[in-house]
Order: sequence, then C-alpha cells, then structure tokens
Amino acid sequence: MIEITSQPLHPQLLIDKVRKDDYGAVITFVGTVRNVTGDKKVAFLNIEPCDEKAEAKLGEVASEIYHKWQLQDIAIYRRTGRLKIGEIALVVAISAPHRQEAFQACQYAVDSIKQGNITTEREIYETGKNQAKSSV
Repeated sequence: MIEITSQPLHPQLLIDKVRKDDYGAVITFVGTVRNVTGDKKVAFLNIEPCDEKAEAKLGEVASEIYHKWQLQDIAIYRRTGRLKIGEIALVVAISAPHRQEAFQACQYAVDSIKQGNITTEREIYETGKNQAKSSV
C-alpha cells in the first residue's frame, strides 16, 4: 500500500489497512508541517515528487523492509502540493507480530524516505523567501 497523493492523509485508514488480529504491533509515523525552522517562521510547505518514479521508489522501501524483517503489512503515503502548518505530509504504518521489528522497520522506512530522492520540500517563510530542503 504505497501512494503519493495531493489529497489529505488520514492515519487511521492506514492503520486499519495494515492491522492484523494475529499481530501484536502497529507502529505509525505521522510527519506534519511545522511552523518554524531555526529562527524562521514557516508560512507553508510545497512538496513535489522528484520524478515520475517517486511512487516506485516508495515501493522499493517497502520491498527492502519485507526482505530485511519479513514484514509485508506496510503502508506508506506521501502528500504532495501546498501544505499548511499542521497538515500531515507523511504516514508510515507497519504491522508486525512483535513491536521490536515494527519499530525498527518504521525507523528504517522514514530514514530511507528522507534520504531517497523521492520528493523535494520547499519551505516558504513568512518573509516570502523560500528554501529547498533535501529530498524527503
């Protein structure tokens, strides 16, 4: 369950998609748009896919998690477009038999997404100036 969308993200829907009765853990990461970076006040955030293969790259992250932890109940949804302060930009939900591998897999997913040239973020500050951030 991988998706890049301009529509608002709803974490509970992803939790419900990965949750299994015979699993003891569902770990969820919800990344939101913050209102400040350093000493600059953020007005909003623009998120765009790096290329047409962005969704496939998210799928590769899920595949790596499957091979590393044998977990297949993974949902990664990434929001694009202009996001206001407080809006959800990323949801990762992973279900596993036990919490340890779920925590490890979720951390791995978020770190991989941050480093994976999947999307770019551009913070627009209240001063009107903007700054591109590394791919996230």
